[in-house]
Amino acid sequence: MTTSISIFDTTLRDGTQGEGISLTAEDKLKIALKLDALGVHYIEGGNPGSNSKDIEFFRRAREMNLRAKLTAFGSTRRKNSNCEQDVNLKHLIESKASAATLVGKSWDFHVHTALQTTLEENLAMIYESIAYLKRHQMEAVFDSEHFFDGYKANPEYALSALAKAKEAGADWIVLCDTNGGTLPTEVHEIVTKVCSVIDANIGIHTHNDCELAVANTLAAINAGARQVQGTINGYGERCGNANLCSIIPTLQLKMNYSVVSDEQLKSLTSVSRYVSEIANMVQPVNQPYVGNAAFAHKGGIHVSAILKDSKTYEHISPELVGNKQRVLVSELAGQSNILSKAQELGLDVDAISKSRDIIERVKELEHQGYQFEGADASLELLLRDASGNEESAFTIESFKILCEKSEANMVTEAIVRVRVNGQQVYTIAEGNGPVNALDNALRKSLVQFYPSIADIHLTDYKVRVLDEKDATAAKVRVLIESSDFNDTWSTVGVSSNVIEASWEALLDSIRYALLGKKSSGSLEQWPESVGLSNH
Repeated sequence: MTTSISIFDTTLRDGTQGEGISLTAEDKLKIALKLDALGVHYIEGGNPGSNSKDIEFFRRAREMNLRAKLTAFGSTRRKNSNCEQDVNLKHLIESKASAATLVGKSWDFHVHTALQTTLEENLAMIYESIAYLKRHQMEAVFDSEHFFDGYKANPEYALSALAKAKEAGADWIVLCDTNGGTLPTEVHEIVTKVCSVIDANIGIHTHNDCELAVANTLAAINAGARQVQGTINGYGERCGNANLCSIIPTLQLKMNYSVVSDEQLKSLTSVSRYVSEIANMVQPVNQPYVGNAAFAHKGGIHVSAILKDSKTYEHISPELVGNKQRVLVSELAGQSNILSKAQELGLDVDAISKSRDIIERVKELEHQGYQFEGADASLELLLRDASGNEESAFTIESFKILCEKSEANMVTEAIVRVRVNGQQVYTIAEGNGPVNALDNALRKSLVQFYPSIADIHLTDYKVRVLDEKDATAAKVRVLIESSDFNDTWSTVGVSSNVIEASWEALLDSIRYALLGKKSSGSLEQWPESVGLSNH
């Protein structure tokens, strides 16, 4: 029988302690729904006694009918007091959460230095606080803070803290590597010892200060722990917490534990990216399992092999976690990369008879500073041009930019001459900068021929200096991301003039959008090919 592992998500509490992360109550409610759909078993929402935002979250979350157990966070009672007068414990009860996490000390150094009390009083604080929660019919999770450091310094006292929690009725006893400095071999040895002397449900909570949070979590599971505490994308204080986006699939796909359903596992990538968007954090492209590059292949030898069998360079099928395989085309590409990309785009592979020429063209462009890994739309246009499969919707005859600075503001005006199906269009438009003015003028020229252009908008604009030593004369690479109601695509331009580089990327964006409309049949008329090459 497959052993089940309980997933305790603390993204909304411990995760928000990470630098640069701040979530509103509304943000936390949205993320909670995603976590619940993923199938985590506990959602720790925050400390209802610390701020009005968390109080609002618990009030509204109670009405959401979550399948996961909504969990409030707090600490053991204050020293030399009683639970009935402890405001923190009262807030836990008033939150009406299904469970509560109590953090308590298990390291004698912390008892003397941080709490400045006796070892006996600390044990009383643990026992009485957990017993108080149990009297109010709450599930009690005891987070034994700094347990591994405490065990290494004074194993007898660290174990006595756990024993007191068990005696008081704790439902879970969680061993915390709070400073993140313990090694996997130490974790395995210590958790094994704990499981042999403490007859209780044991959990693990690790931090990533030595880049070992995931490894330490897996070591603890191997030693007998049955609850994992962590966060989506590993968010958390300092270097972060154990990353559930790595732990969940590893436990389920590699170690044969029951964690979530197969369908829920397929949502892991989308949950990871959703949380990063809400938290306004850039997701590392190389993040295991869920990163954009987790199943990306660039080297020609690699691509040639995965075309025969993806297992040659992929440890799992990316679809199992909701991700997808990507073939990158760059200066390292071989013929296999080009053919794979053409096949992915639905082009006639046999028609690309000059694939060697295309490879050389890509390599030359990348040498100039172009980068097609993050600009799939520009790459598709390049392949279509090379295969004779591309018809241009318009041609640019010229453009001009005028800037005027007054005391009140800066006015930028763009003039664009475009030819569409033999007809010349002359357009003037203003913008809040040269790129915006050019964008407005180009759209104004084309929208009368292609009304769908009105649905397209730029969603991101990035400029990268390629030759810093050349200062203001340096060559730059511009990446533009565009969207409509159905799709998102990226294009690239390179020049020593930032406006020209932006213009190239902008033209590719519009060309690609019209290409998609044409292939979908949404344009009633397609002008005769008049030719346009930006590169």
